[in-house]
Amino acid sequence: QVQLVESGGGLVQAGGSLRLSCAASGRTFSIYAMGWFRQAPGKEREFVAGISWSGGSTYYLDSVKGRFTITRDNPKNTVYLQMNNLKPEDTAVYYCAADRTYYSSSDYLKNKSQYDYWGQGTQVTVSS
Repeated sequence: QVQLVESGGGLVQAGGSLRLSCAASGRTFSIYAMGWFRQAPGKEREFVAGISWSGGSTYYLDSVKGRFTITRDNPKNTVYLQMNNLKPEDTAVYYCAADRTYYSSSDYLKNKSQYDYWGQGTQVTVSS
């Protein structure tokens, strides 16, 4: 069982930056693939970024490439999402997710149905 707690959301002007953190409980964090997803009002939850258990593979939604960076610190049981040059269309609730797997393919990490554990979400609002 893994519990995930996100933090770092807030209100920011367009062009600004935020760093989201996701702290995980448990002693086996290093064998979990991690993902960030987001859900805007009236829309489905979508993949934003994913990172393999080792950190060796990362994937991004096309619209955030070059602006967002996902990293992980396994000794701290934490995954981060650095978000730069934020746009109003990035406004959403952002969720952290975990899946106990050594798989690292793009198709796998981008698929929200593969993730077994989810955080409660953190709101990100970007004003124009």
